[in-house]
Amino acid sequence: MRLIQRAVTLVTVAAAGLAPAATSLTVAASASSVRSTAQTVRHCTKVTATIPVGSLPAGVAVDPGTKTIYVTNLRDNTVSVISGRTNKVTATISVGSGPEGVAVNPATKTIYVTNTGDNTVSVISGRTNKVTATISVGSVPRGVAANRSTKTTYVTNQLSNTVSVISGRTNKVNATIPVGLEPVADAVNPDTKTVYVANQFSDTVSVISGRTNKVNATIPVATDPAGVAVNPNTRTIYVAYANGSSVSVISGRTNKVTATIPVGFEPLAVAVNRNTRVIYVANEFSNTVSVISGRTNEVNATIPVGADPRAVAVNPDTKTAYVVNGSDNTVSVLSSCRR
Repeated sequence: MRLIQRAVTLVTVAAAGLAPAATSLTVAASASSVRSTAQTVRHCTKVTATIPVGSLPAGVAVDPGTKTIYVTNLRDNTVSVISGRTNKVTATISVGSGPEGVAVNPATKTIYVTNTGDNTVSVISGRTNKVTATISVGSVPRGVAANRSTKTTYVTNQLSNTVSVISGRTNKVNATIPVGLEPVADAVNPDTKTVYVANQFSDTVSVISGRTNKVNATIPVATDPAGVAVNPNTRTIYVAYANGSSVSVISGRTNKVTATIPVGFEPLAVAVNRNTRVIYVANEFSNTVSVISGRTNEVNATIPVGADPRAVAVNPDTKTAYVVNGSDNTVSVLSSCRR
């Protein structure tokens, strides 16, 4: 059975009218089966802290300017606010039902949270840690990405097969864009104003122009694309596959897959440091994070983390990655180190 919506199943499946998925967050796989080439690198990455958060954490985003991390807790209907300076939770914010995706616009200090259970997006002020607006979107909103330069936010609606385009100035939906089947994740290149959407049941990536709100290209990829990230500096896109064990590399110039990188089991999420060209992949069934060089497209390290890592975000300024562990109710902090 193909993976549909592991986190949403636990909270919103009844409301969405779906049959429960026959999957479990407690499935384990041996990290020793994941091939690592850590011995070949001059730099290393290690877990430097483990932070307790709410129940069933599902998503994570970082504001590099304030060194603040935001974690959605699916079962608690909350967002944990973490100080990147102290690695401690400084606030807990109540949001909608079944919060999963989270994105930050660093320019406006605004956080956007997708609530899968009530088909809304909570808008949070990073200055006050208060919800300032609640926006209705499509059915089962999952992924969210914010373009800091245009103050526009893009939300993938899994069961509507659409992307909602939200104006950060008005907090209203300006456009609804049809994409592939079951869009579950997205990423935006603020430099080119291009949005990339992972369509899990179409096995495609939709390429949307932020200028026209039209799909410019549809890229065939492997089965069950579940996570997507973009490096604006290199115009490179990285796609992770649920129920798989690889990451695809796509050229943003040609919209073609240029490489496939083996990683751990069931990589659900991917993040990239645009400055160092380092990619982090959360391998849920391996309980590891694969650290990939964007220069060589090789795995340089495989880092054990908590149980069921399902989301990852990176602060490019501090070279620190934050990994959400769904079954542990924790966040692993990965920092760079010198060998």
